[in-house]
Formats: sequence, C-alpha cells, structure tokens
Amino acid sequence: MKKIVLASNNKHKIKEFKEILEMDILTLNDIEFFEEIEETGSTFLENALIKARTISSYLKEKGLDYDVISDDSGLCCYALNGNPGIYSARYSGGHGNDKTNREKLINDLEDKDKTAYFNCTIVLYHIDGTYDFKEGKTYGKIIDEEIGDTSFGYDCIFLSDDLGKTFGEASSEEKNQVSHRYRALSKIKELL
Repeated sequence: MKKIVLASNNKHKIKEFKEILEMDILTLNDIEFFEEIEETGSTFLENALIKARTISSYLKEKGLDYDVISDDSGLCCYALNGNPGIYSARYSGGHGNDKTNREKLINDLEDKDKTAYFNCTIVLYHIDGTYDFKEGKTYGKIIDEEIGDTSFGYDCIFLSDDLGKTFGEASSEEKNQVSHRYRALSKIKELL
C-alpha cells in the first residue's frame, strides 16, 4: 500500500487518525518537516488544502511519492455565527491555549443559545495534484463547566448529543464512533 503522510504533529489527532483508519501513517516528524504552516484560508477546506499542498510540495522536493492527508476542524456555535470555527485553536488570541479558549467561549455564550457542532474537513491529496475531500459533523451543546479530560481542545465542555456526555468524559473508542473526525475519515477510508 502507498504510504500516506498526515500533515500534523498533534499527538491527539495522530492517535485518532491511526485508530480510525486502522493503518500506519507517517507524521510530519517522520518526514522531518518542522516548519509552521500558516493557515490563511477562510474555510476549513481552504486550510486543509494549504496544509496538504505544502506537504506534498515538500515530499516532491525530497523525491518521495506519498499521498498526503490533512484536515482542518473546529467548533462552530450557532449563536456566534459559526465561530470560533476556523479560529478554534487560536480563539483567545494565542495558538493552542485550550484553557483560555474554553473560558472565552463560555463567556461569549453567556445568556445565548449554546447549540454547537464540531466540523472536520479532510483532504486526501494525491501525488498528481488531484484531491478528494470529505466533511464530518457531530452535534451537541456547550456547557459552562469542564467535565472530564481537559487536555484536548473543547472536548470537556462539548456535551455530545450522541453520547449524552462530554467528549472529555468519553473513552477514545466512544468518541471515535461519533466524532466529526470519525465521520469524515470513514468517508476517506473508503477511498483508500
């Protein structure tokens, strides 16, 4: 089988991709890509494509004939016109400060509808420059307290409609059956 590179070094994301795809994939560390990829798109698809094209070009320069899989995902709140959306990881300003992102979101949703969904757009980028993409969503609502594991994004404040508990409380097996990433990856898996 052709090797596939996941355009990420996020350990949580890598774990989910490997568990859901049930295959070995290379990471950015594996191919010795250590630069920050600037996500300048205005949609999840645009950002996923930026990452995929960047890594595909890097692989071509190295003479490696690998396909690339990339994603962009985020939490979308109806009361905030879809925000934080593509800015989910940097909602409070800096990139990747999960605690302050959650605090800002809880404050921004005070006295508002807390219905939300996670969106994931995944691109499978082929060596010839063509690509396929799939989208997955999972619905729930934002709660005002952190419940469960607080180490990954908004999981501990996202009460899943499917599970009846927060993603922070869910086991990886439970989450991987209903998550936005699972739903998008399941469609991509059929293409592999």
